[in-house]
Amino acid sequence: MASSCLSVVLLLCLAAAVSAQLSPTFYDSSCPGALSTIKNAVDAAVGSNPRMGASLLRLHFHDCFVQGCDASVLLSGNEQNAGGNAGSLLGLDLIQKIKDLVEAACDNNKRTVFVSCADILAVAARDSVVALGGPSWTVQLGRRDSTTASVTLANNDLPPPSLDVAGLNTRFAAKGFSSIDMVALSGAHTVGRAQCKNFRNRLYNEANIDPDYAAKLKANCPQPTGSGDSNLAQLDDTPTPVNADSFDNGYFVNLQLNKGLLHSDQVLYTAGAGGATENIVDSFAANPETFRNAFASAMVKMGNLSPLTGSQGMVRRTCSSTKAN
Repeated sequence: MASSCLSVVLLLCLAAAVSAQLSPTFYDSSCPGALSTIKNAVDAAVGSNPRMGASLLRLHFHDCFVQGCDASVLLSGNEQNAGGNAGSLLGLDLIQKIKDLVEAACDNNKRTVFVSCADILAVAARDSVVALGGPSWTVQLGRRDSTTASVTLANNDLPPPSLDVAGLNTRFAAKGFSSIDMVALSGAHTVGRAQCKNFRNRLYNEANIDPDYAAKLKANCPQPTGSGDSNLAQLDDTPTPVNADSFDNGYFVNLQLNKGLLHSDQVLYTAGAGGATENIVDSFAANPETFRNAFASAMVKMGNLSPLTGSQGMVRRTCSSTKAN
């Protein structure tokens, strides 16, 4: 028992030491225009297509939740082929565009690579939330990019929409998040879109869904009529309930009304009368500022998940490849 406790203490100390190597001023000397360049590009992209804000936020989450915030999700193949990512990752080209803009701002001759793809993802996620009306937070910088990616880890670690509360708590606790963090981060679903395949089962087989809301969703998300139904292949995705392009606490109000889109959304409020997550949902629904603060705090924790620092990994010039070019 003593040996086990010592191991945990050493692990926590190591994590704190790595995190301490990150700094919000990391690029102040090497590339002072990095953050403003990222913000301008994100603002332009979200202004043109608000959906992109949710997509960039999701990319950061799907990166950090698998082997840490190291831009592994941006590497071609591998994690991109995992069940929770295949056919649904948007914003990859935009991240590379931002990367090129940032490097040009740092060094017009492009002899040196200054800013990691992992840091760009972290800052772009924050700037996307702000652009959609959500809270801001201080992003620690100095992450380096991984040289590997794992579809197996992505399949094992990313929480699928079929999870119940216990499953969600287990997945998030494994990354160091509390139940409050988990519910707050789930609130990111207040923006964005979801594919029919991720909520079709809830739509047609679960009773705790508002009938009028279900009817609207069914109009764009029919049941399959048989194997190989060609209509299903043509169904792109469906907007989330309300305020799909505005970052607010509407997600939690919707849960109280049985208007959660995904099974893993609605279980936060109907897992059991008076359950711990129901109380958190009630708190966030009643007080938008409480949600904003909790979300910002959880995102800081997210950004500090197992970063590569110092001489670890690399700083990629092309975010989708580890090849030097």
